[in-house]
Amino acid sequence: MTGVGASPITLEGVILGIDTSLGSAVAVVEHDGAVRSQVESADARGHAEVIGSLIERALAEASVRPDSITHVAAGMGPGPFTGLRVGIAAARTFALGRGVPLVPVVSHDAVALELLLHDALTGELDEPGRRAFAVVTDARRREFAYTVYDGLDDDGLPRRRTEPGLAPRDELDALLDAGDVRRHDAARIPAGLLALTAARALAAGRSIGPADALYLRSPDVTLPAGPKKVRT
Repeated sequence: MTGVGASPITLEGVILGIDTSLGSAVAVVEHDGAVRSQVESADARGHAEVIGSLIERALAEASVRPDSITHVAAGMGPGPFTGLRVGIAAARTFALGRGVPLVPVVSHDAVALELLLHDALTGELDEPGRRAFAVVTDARRREFAYTVYDGLDDDGLPRRRTEPGLAPRDELDALLDAGDVRRHDAARIPAGLLALTAARALAAGRSIGPADALYLRSPDVTLPAGPKKVRT
């Protein structure tokens, strides 16, 4: 966990969750997981245009003032360079401006926690001999990002069997089948579960996310080798 100070989760603790690894999602969540608000935009290319208004809406719908936020959970990917950095920058800026800790979270962990909590009620993942599952997101360019999980640990956090990886679209199923892993394709990252993951990590005194973004690949930008000649 990174940020200013070492504010513990308290009964008054409120976490702002921000993720732009797929669409854009923002949530305000109490320390015990009660979701005060959650707003989303499915646009995978308009992160910079909507993230500010989503934060404003999330705070307004939760009836929470910015100075009530005690922690900011940042989805660190995996995700594409351009979109992912918008959410991380917004989370870091908000945390710095408020002087509160930033809690980095692997974005796939939020999806895994949602599935595991749902499974606790329904048993849908309880297939004998095939307990492990992969959270899969579209990485474009005929590739998928994936992370394999095999349940909750003692702190109620998703237990990763593998760290996030990248696989060709045509090879992923064979890769997962070889490990007897079920596949779950995610079209969104639930910001509420991202914040809940952060809350559980804070309560356990653990750091579960990377300090740096999990970019799927390098940005499609190259620095010029030198000034171009101008003809007159």
